[in-house]
Parts: sequence; C-alpha cells; structure tokens
Amino acid sequence: MKTIKNLLAILVLTLVVVSCKNETQPEVKTIASESSEVKSTLDPNATYAKAEFTIEGMTCAMGCANTIEKKLAKLEGVKSAKVDFDKELAMVEYDDARVTMASLEETVTKTGEVYKVKDMKTVDTFAAKKPCPEDCDKACCKDKTEAEKKTCSEDCKKACCASKA
Repeated sequence: MKTIKNLLAILVLTLVVVSCKNETQPEVKTIASESSEVKSTLDPNATYAKAEFTIEGMTCAMGCANTIEKKLAKLEGVKSAKVDFDKELAMVEYDDARVTMASLEETVTKTGEVYKVKDMKTVDTFAAKKPCPEDCDKACCKDKTEAEKKTCSEDCKKACCASKA
C-alpha cells in the first residue's frame, strides 16, 4: 500500500512539474480568416493590367471555380481575381511587373490537371459576356465583325453561343 502511495505521489508531482510553464509571455496565435484577408504587398504606384481567359474543365462552381479564384488571388502582385463558372471566364487584375500571363496560366493548370486555359488576352475592361471563339463560323457568328463575335448575346440559341453563353 505504501508503494502505491509513493507511486501516486511521484506521478502527481511529475504531472505538476511538466504542466506548469515558467514563461511570463502570453502565447500569441495568428488565425487567418477569409474576411480579414488584406493584401499588404500591393504597390500603389504599380501599373495594373487586366487579363481575361477561359478555363475549360471546371465541373462545379463551389469547388473548381472558387479554388481557382483563391489560388489566383493569392499570387504575389494580383490585385483581384474573379472566376465565373457559368461563363468559364476568369478575370484577373495584376501588377504587370510582378505577374506574367504565363504565371497565371501555370497557377490554373497546377490547381488541377483537368483545367485548360484558352483565349488568354489583356483587356482594358472586363467583358460582361463570354466571347464567341474567333474561328466560329456558325450561323449566329457568321458574317459578323470581330467586335460582334466577341459579344455572344444571352438570348442566342444557336450552337456557337448556346453552349458557351
């Protein structure tokens, strides 16, 4: 019985010694949250360019589009990124001295092997609609100027626009 008491006493004493900390500094933990994410690395004097491109291979808005959007937004030098699942369109505003079109494409393709970047171009303003493909010879785009081809109307039911708008 005396041995059990001694073992218990040693166990309690060991537990107290191990669990007590002699540090007077409080422990600081940093917790990242999406709502408080602020990019402090943006240069206010930088020249920002806007890129627009289509992304093929996305299967859902919540998983695919949001994941790609977050990966693009986290790139050093990216001011904003928006991926529209329905239009398969990505719109990115970035510091052209720190980010290249190749790095944007690489980020998308590294996010998932099924994602393919097409029709990458710089723009002055982001398009409201997904452009018709440049080589579209279907009835809705035939005999139209390049500017007209770039705006597939929402009410177009033809094959070249209906599957892409």
